[in-house]
Amino acid sequence: MVDLTHARYPRSNTYDARWLIEHQMGPHPLWLLEWLAPALRLDSLPAGARVLDLGCGRALTSVFLAREYGVQVVAADLWIKPDDNARRIAETEVADRVVPVHVEAHDLPFGDESFDAIVSVDAYQYFGADDLYLPSLTRLLKPGGRIGVVVPSVREEIDGVEPPEHLKAHWDPGFWAFHSPAWWHRNWTRTGAVTVETADWLEDGWRDWLRWSEICAEESPSEFMAGMARDSVELLNADRERLLGFARVVGRRD
Repeated sequence: MVDLTHARYPRSNTYDARWLIEHQMGPHPLWLLEWLAPALRLDSLPAGARVLDLGCGRALTSVFLAREYGVQVVAADLWIKPDDNARRIAETEVADRVVPVHVEAHDLPFGDESFDAIVSVDAYQYFGADDLYLPSLTRLLKPGGRIGVVVPSVREEIDGVEPPEHLKAHWDPGFWAFHSPAWWHRNWTRTGAVTVETADWLEDGWRDWLRWSEICAEESPSEFMAGMARDSVELLNADRERLLGFARVVGRRD
């Protein structure tokens, strides 16, 4: 039996471990969303509030949002087909609250002020670091609405053009999209699109990431995903929190 219980994430503990492992695409998405939730004030959203889950992957976070917070979710992703997510959503009995859609993050087919909140877990780093991106996204928020993201992060920005020496053997070019909480705070603030309310670091986040990766490396039914998890295990053991972890960033549209 796989044990994924974690004292810091009581809501996530109620979800089937095998279901999470089977459909994972990276770090434990529910743990990250549960860390984001209080800063994003998800508990204060009224029942039926509309939430955009941007880069939802296999919609695990979308199911969590619907079940735990009673909101209506648009589960938006580029890589996973809506039909695939629709089946998964129906199996969890939240099809009346979660609508899967196929979108590219720079071409969102929604009207201004369509959402009460926007969430993105382990995805925003791939499309949101452009200085011009956040204003194009926050137009979808109602005034007073919040956007919250959790992204793989570095404690401090990396100087120069070479990876850190202790990570060179494990470096992927995609890691250059990892930025520090301070970088994200500056990036969001200077757009003028939001008031940044939170930009912080998950203490011991690397341990959560490592534990989850070790389990997925052993238990994933997909050899491809198991291989990716093994790569993460090697990366995190080489780093031991010297550099890598997670950032949480929340902004409010005024």
